[in-house]
Amino acid sequence: MISLKSIGGIFAARAEDRPGQDRVVPDAGQQGFTLVEMLVVITIIGLIMGLIGPRVLNYLSESKVKAARIQLQSFASALDLFYLDAGRFPSTSEGLTALVRQTPGVAAWNGPYLKGGNVPKDPWNNGYVYRSPAERGPYDIMSYGADGQEGGSGVAADISLENTSAKNE
Repeated sequence: MISLKSIGGIFAARAEDRPGQDRVVPDAGQQGFTLVEMLVVITIIGLIMGLIGPRVLNYLSESKVKAARIQLQSFASALDLFYLDAGRFPSTSEGLTALVRQTPGVAAWNGPYLKGGNVPKDPWNNGYVYRSPAERGPYDIMSYGADGQEGGSGVAADISLENTSAKNE
């Protein structure tokens, strides 16, 4: 039986049989990367992330705004159905909860008008603001945006049905 020691001895003897030649270990210089190579790769990755990262984050924030607009339109459709059944829109105190649970005094309620049996939160995990009657119509639904506070600009701007219909036209 041949052991690893005997195989190693054969290779060592062959290297010794060649006088004047140094023992060369194959691929001895290819065992790893140098520090400079690693720093160059890390720098290139950092530059790519610096250029592409903000664009990806911008698309993510824009998609949350679009999702909020779609939810507002869904609420508007549900409120229209509620109006057809009850003959009125829910009051501010009843809120959007009237779309998923029957409130006292509404005999012709034919809900729930929203799927899932609950009122969803906006994409930033804040509740939607509902007012009825509103200043310019029978109701107003809005999300305060990314900052969760009234006002703001950019992604933190308030999103309402009025803003949504103006953007779509």
